[in-house]
Amino acid sequence: MGQPLGQCLHIISVAPQALAGCSEVDSMTEAVAGESFLLGCISCKLREEVEASTSVFWYFKPAGEEEFVQIFLYNNPISIILHEDFKDRLEWQGTKGTDDVQIGAIMIHNVTFNDTGTYRCVFERTLSLPLDDEHVTVTKDVELSVVAVANRELTAVISEIMMYVLIVTLQLWLIGVLIYCYKKIWAENEAREARKALKAQNKGVDLKDTCDGVHLE
Repeated sequence: MGQPLGQCLHIISVAPQALAGCSEVDSMTEAVAGESFLLGCISCKLREEVEASTSVFWYFKPAGEEEFVQIFLYNNPISIILHEDFKDRLEWQGTKGTDDVQIGAIMIHNVTFNDTGTYRCVFERTLSLPLDDEHVTVTKDVELSVVAVANRELTAVISEIMMYVLIVTLQLWLIGVLIYCYKKIWAENEAREARKALKAQNKGVDLKDTCDGVHLE
């Protein structure tokens, strides 16, 4: 396989991973009482190819309080609600089906005004490195306020616009890569066919020269 073709196939193979790659986005911070709210928490690995095992812990500090209390634990495939105030109200919405967790989001159902406060998301990650395992702790805080009526924040609108722009940009990039690779593959096939035709032509000339040197008696 030619080098250009091999490079194209490599780009095509990793393109879906690029489209689905990890991107750290801040959580929304305003919930509506009586509705469900997604507490976002994302921690991307610096090197996607490194295998990892991760547990995610959620803590909550009510408004006006000083101490955090643990409310949730996820350790694939087990999720546990650890505080009675959130009983039957928390649902895992993060990475599923793998120990390599990078999205640690949880859904709060039936939000109340008592849910106002600071939520802390903690990733306890063990990286499987060639020489030895490495333990990494990543902590992210979300300041949540609860309102009676939804009020779309400017940052939320901008985030949505940027998300769609990113998706469109990645799709256009993938289309460009496919067109480029198609042209490369076509050019390589054309060059190969031309070489075959030239080789066949040269063989015909050699055969003709050989026959010209033979004399019948």
